[in-house]
Amino acid sequence: MDTRAILMGLAFALMWSSAFTSARIIVADASPLFSLALRFLVSGLLGVAIARLMGQTWRLTRRQWYATFLFGLCQNALYLGLNFVAMQTVQASVAAIVAATMPLLVAIASWLLLGERLKPLGIAGLVAGIAGVTIIMSSRIGAGVDLYGLALCGIGVLALTFATLAVRGATSGGNFMMIVGLQMLIGAAILFCAVPLLETVYINPTLPLALAFAYTTLVPGLIATLVWFMLLDRIGPVRAATFHFLNPVFGVAIAAVLLGETLGLWDLVGVVIVTLSILAVQISRQPAPPGR
Repeated sequence: MDTRAILMGLAFALMWSSAFTSARIIVADASPLFSLALRFLVSGLLGVAIARLMGQTWRLTRRQWYATFLFGLCQNALYLGLNFVAMQTVQASVAAIVAATMPLLVAIASWLLLGERLKPLGIAGLVAGIAGVTIIMSSRIGAGVDLYGLALCGIGVLALTFATLAVRGATSGGNFMMIVGLQMLIGAAILFCAVPLLETVYINPTLPLALAFAYTTLVPGLIATLVWFMLLDRIGPVRAATFHFLNPVFGVAIAAVLLGETLGLWDLVGVVIVTLSILAVQISRQPAPPGR
């Protein structure tokens, strides 16, 4: 993995982790699904416009269209939609920790469903990860976390896991910015259809809302997604997913600094265990060097 890939991975992890804090700020003053749909519409239109200026086309391959639609449905509409609703009652740090289990779920799915072999380090990482999540969830439930919101986060991370497995087909053939824009427009269309059925639209115009919406639209929404697609193409999904081990730490740290959220001792122990377990799983999945 070269220096550029490492810097791209660190930037992605930081931007991705910050989205939970900005989402928490947004849902304090606006209905979650409508605000998310509007964010995807703006980000998607910007992405498509930038892609056209870059000379990219929306004439994607069939495989790219299929993966792009699944990515828009599973990550944008389901994963982020459920998380936005959940963060009306769940802390941003808790949502970030739940979402950070995605690499563990990808490894489990690859092992059980796709026949991928796991090394002993990977199996140990999965066991440790499950233990870490159990510690965190036991601590949160004991502290009175909203179980409905927690369940929504859990369903959302399952959708993200599926999207991660499906997105591999969208990283071949170029047109990365166009794919980013199109999958956001797909998410926007689905959410705009869901809004009148699931919520009453309200907006309380405040400066924090405006700043958080602009930041979420441009940074985690547009730039982070583009960096992720480029990283997948540069080093592949297995190596790229390694950087997700930083999400629990970054997510908790950003929520603590900007929102003043605090975690108990057992929460912190669980975060450390989950972080190390993700790293162990991803290291175990790295291809062996040539000649071995």
